[in-house]
Amino acid sequence: MTSPRQDDFFNALLKISEALLEGAATRTLFERILDIAMEVTEAERGFLFIKSLQSPGDFVPTIHRNIDPQNFAEKERYSIGVLEKVMASGDPVVTVNAVQDQRFKNRESVVINELTSIICVPIRKNESDLGYIYLDSKEHRAHFNLETLNFMKVFATQTALALEAADFVNRLALENEVLKTQSEGFLPFEEIIGQSSQLEEILHLTEQVASTDVPVLILGESGTGKELIARAIHFRGARQSKALIAQFCGALADNLLESELFGHIKGAFTGAISDKPGLLEAADGGTFFLDEIADISMSLQTKLLRFLQEGEFRRVGDNKLRKVDTRILAATNKDLEAMVKQGTFREDLYYRLNVVTINMPPLRDRQGDIPILADSFLKKYADKYHKHAKRFSSSAMQVLMRHDWPGNIRELQNVVQRGVTLCGGEIIEPVHLALHSASAALLEQPLTVAEMEQKFVLKTLTDMDGNRTKTADQLGVSLRWLQYRLKDWHFED
Repeated sequence: MTSPRQDDFFNALLKISEALLEGAATRTLFERILDIAMEVTEAERGFLFIKSLQSPGDFVPTIHRNIDPQNFAEKERYSIGVLEKVMASGDPVVTVNAVQDQRFKNRESVVINELTSIICVPIRKNESDLGYIYLDSKEHRAHFNLETLNFMKVFATQTALALEAADFVNRLALENEVLKTQSEGFLPFEEIIGQSSQLEEILHLTEQVASTDVPVLILGESGTGKELIARAIHFRGARQSKALIAQFCGALADNLLESELFGHIKGAFTGAISDKPGLLEAADGGTFFLDEIADISMSLQTKLLRFLQEGEFRRVGDNKLRKVDTRILAATNKDLEAMVKQGTFREDLYYRLNVVTINMPPLRDRQGDIPILADSFLKKYADKYHKHAKRFSSSAMQVLMRHDWPGNIRELQNVVQRGVTLCGGEIIEPVHLALHSASAALLEQPLTVAEMEQKFVLKTLTDMDGNRTKTADQLGVSLRWLQYRLKDWHFED
């Protein structure tokens, strides 16, 4: 004779099996999976995290119960500590009293939400995590135990079958629906920080091209914010309600990249066990962003050119022509004109992509934006890590201003993140930044921020032979700003 709990478990597995037989993976199926899990555990809240197809390594909280979807991004709304532990170890976790559990009791999310019972299990296949089922409760604790955890491991295996059976495009549509919900009210320019004249021109051009469908080529060194501009173009345009899908072209071998872009049919190559739509099809009606376009082979360049010219392509191994309406944005940190001259990049493809070009300036040419960016990152990471850091010392800011930033904004962000982490008080000092290129002489004679600004501006003016327009361009500020500063310092030329 089976126990009442075993009957519950058997019925739950029967329900998920029936749901799987009803059809392809859709939102309704995933909602049913989460509902069954919550029913058998008597959980009050639940999340189904599914591996992102657009950003491998990320997991999107695709289905939820009893929480506002607008709060998905706020990790304190669920126990990020439990989820991180399961992600790191691959092992399921159960706790009947999180506020007393030594592993989680100091976690802010546990304290804020007064969580007592939590179960989190990975959805796995072939040692790879496809997603996670997360359940928690404040009141109902009886079924958060090892017996239920063992059942949830079997349940997660059934869920993995559902994810494997999921149609690729359906999953992308599901993911984009979630991301659209999360980004409602999102103003993409808010992510792009600075007040330099170069940045103002870029944002103006971005606004102009967003309302069109022309291809845009975004050029600039690594870390200058090319992907942010691509996102801004998409979310400011008429395609914002559709998918924005990105592919880093330097990450895959040529044959794999072709399959990712255009898809393949069953039997096209070893391992192609079924038809698979490509990312260009998944982005139909939306935008496709090709990051590091210079890294694709000449053969793939030819196929991409045909798509740009005709809107047509063939899946790998297929003779059937397919058409989609997908806008193309591309980016690279390489000199495409030089590559065209060298014969390593097709000239006709270059001109197809280069209808509008946006040049992202390196951070060393946006000196006026460094304090603004640094302060923004400081606040972001101080809040995130619950640190007391509030400002940079004048000598620390001098270090930031004098560094040449080969990694650009991304490097600055990492340096400030490290500074916030290492700083034990309210003021970040040079030692917290660990930028070894800072000059010792600069640190021996610290200046105030105002003194440093004046010294730097006047030196740049001298370097530019007194030409105020060139000086403003070099500093990344407006001519009006420069003239105001010079007048304030009683500078006479």
